[in-house]
Amino acid sequence: MSQSYDIYEITPEDTRYPSLLKEIQNPPQRFFLKGTLPESPLYISIVGTRKATYEGRELAKQIARQLAEKNVVVVSGLALGIDAAAHQGTLIGNGKTVAVLANGLDAIYPRQHEQLAQKILESGGGIISEYPIGTPALPHQFLERNRIVSGISSATIVIEAPLRSGSIVTARTAAEQGREVLIFPGPTQSQNYKGSHQLIRNGARLVSSFDDIIEDISELITQCKMNEKIQSSIDLNNNALELTNDEEKIIMKILKEAGKSLSVDNIIESTTLESNVVRQHLTFLLLDGHIKEQGGFFSPSSK
Repeated sequence: MSQSYDIYEITPEDTRYPSLLKEIQNPPQRFFLKGTLPESPLYISIVGTRKATYEGRELAKQIARQLAEKNVVVVSGLALGIDAAAHQGTLIGNGKTVAVLANGLDAIYPRQHEQLAQKILESGGGIISEYPIGTPALPHQFLERNRIVSGISSATIVIEAPLRSGSIVTARTAAEQGREVLIFPGPTQSQNYKGSHQLIRNGARLVSSFDDIIEDISELITQCKMNEKIQSSIDLNNNALELTNDEEKIIMKILKEAGKSLSVDNIIESTTLESNVVRQHLTFLLLDGHIKEQGGFFSPSSK
């Protein structure tokens, strides 16, 4: 038998109300929460078409799993296609995910995702909606909820977006909110990528791998001093995990032997590694809690 969860009304005065959501032009005056909004330094949304290809769904799962393994909370809309794959990939990566619905939380839409919704809650994630109990899923509400999907996220990743789709609206809303928009390209003749390619032409960032995503969000991590929040949201034993990546071993060795905090330029000068490689692995080390950053200078985390 499925476990039942209470539904909470969250207002801007509530400490659980996401600070990023308060920054958008028209934040909800209240929303309803079932489960938990996970404590994390970084929320990233993954969106795309309901009529996704097998390849698109697998890509969404892979990216979501990799983000989850780096302590990133994945946000999506619990819809068919890319949304569901993003939630599933997060769960495969033992991460936490948040679903934003366009109806009251007394029902799950679509109904075939009731089991997925239950797994999201059991894993420590949450389901939210700005619509009261009993509100049906009306067409215009899906477009309205998209501003929340992007609004609680530092970046939005688009996988397979036709020209006329809700994911295009989410991406444009994210851009208007001043958030990063990252687009996976696809075959030029595929209708599922016509909107994606238009977004790239309009200035969204093209990404083709998880490494590209990490490189593009590394600035977000530094700007928000996310490593400080990471220390309160991950198991401190992570600091004792053995590093298996050679580049990260080199960087950690330099930081430990320096006896002081080092800038990115200092680290690059002390290694034979390329600048983009150093920045990428600093991001990984931050997300895993091995190092900390303050004022653009990096040092090992204390246990």
